[in-house]
Amino acid sequence: MLALVTIICLASAAAPGRAADRPLKIVVLGDSLTAGLGLPADQAFPAKLQAALKAKGENVVVVNAGVSGDTASAGLARLDWSVPQDADAVIVELGANDALRGIDPKQTKAALDAILARLDARPVPVLLAGMRAPRNMGADYVRAFDAIYPALAAAHRVVFYPFFLDGVATDPKLNQNDGLHPSAAGVDVIVREILPRVEELIGRARAAQK
Repeated sequence: MLALVTIICLASAAAPGRAADRPLKIVVLGDSLTAGLGLPADQAFPAKLQAALKAKGENVVVVNAGVSGDTASAGLARLDWSVPQDADAVIVELGANDALRGIDPKQTKAALDAILARLDARPVPVLLAGMRAPRNMGADYVRAFDAIYPALAAAHRVVFYPFFLDGVATDPKLNQNDGLHPSAAGVDVIVREILPRVEELIGRARAAQK
């Protein structure tokens, strides 16, 4: 009887720890760059990011909420069902399609601003991945578009990675034949470069749980 009581007491004491030990859920809200267009699912950014984090001892699940073709406004429209309430952190990677289509940077900024505001209201920590306009869009457009991300990152005080395709854009060895979407090797570079910022995001998420 004493042994049974001891087991029950130990189980009760361990119960709170189980909740704390659950994997941290990171949702990647993005477009084809994170959805993994042209790649097997296990070679897409979310899967490779999860593997890299687990290799560093992080207990995480990285959810792929990327939709090919999405603009920032489309991401805003599906935000509530794409990012569930149990998300512990969110990576926002949107805007590349806006730039390719020449959408007014004011519209892109307004949509991203609304996404960040709604996530902040939950609240949930966010990493904002920046994008840059194609240089052939003209100096005025490039200047207005590129300024969106640092301005929003400062205003919302989110973790900021200035350019999601840093080290990969325009390199044929790291992109698929379309020249726009990273190859598996390109995804490896993205993961390696963004990893310190993701670790900062995880730190904020862990702190929020305390």
